[in-house]
Amino acid sequence: MPANTEQQRKVIADAVVSMDGYTSTGPEDDMNWAMEHITSEQSEIMYEGIWRGVSTAVVGRVNWEGFTSVWPGLTSDPSSSARTRDLGNWLATVDKVVISTTLQQTDLDKTEWTNARVSRDLEAEVRSLKAAPGRDILVLNSASIIKALLKADLIDELCLTVLPTTLGGGVRLLPDGLSSKWRLSHATTIPTTGAVALCYRRP
Repeated sequence: MPANTEQQRKVIADAVVSMDGYTSTGPEDDMNWAMEHITSEQSEIMYEGIWRGVSTAVVGRVNWEGFTSVWPGLTSDPSSSARTRDLGNWLATVDKVVISTTLQQTDLDKTEWTNARVSRDLEAEVRSLKAAPGRDILVLNSASIIKALLKADLIDELCLTVLPTTLGGGVRLLPDGLSSKWRLSHATTIPTTGAVALCYRRP
């Protein structure tokens, strides 16, 4: 696939949310409430349609630590599906930017994942990525990063997968006071889990 031009490179934010708008119950959330959806075959197909068009992933510290503690095992597990292993290999090798004020580069280098670097300035980093050649940029389910980028008007595509469950509290995805308009690009239902994936783009 040819690289996108500077004008074409998009920032895509992908997040799983509950019916009441939460992405997690808090810092210690293990995402058990979402795993049935995340690991379903139909969901894997949907996510593959996103990540195969991406050449840079952006993630926050909490998700970085969670992903690197879980995904290497899933990737090497022979019982994992082929799509899960493909995604794990992509996560391990794709260009990754970890937004953190506390992590050091040496912390990233200790993991099994390569091609990752720390950035302290989210907005400057994303603006630089958008101006650089490459395919799209994917923000991986990091609520704090998505909130900040929405406020800075730096997200081009917002993909929300709404699960048929309520959490009753926790971390909300959409920031208070945000006023913006979007158009529905496409919607996908996941019959096996009852989830609905909604993809919105800037008009």
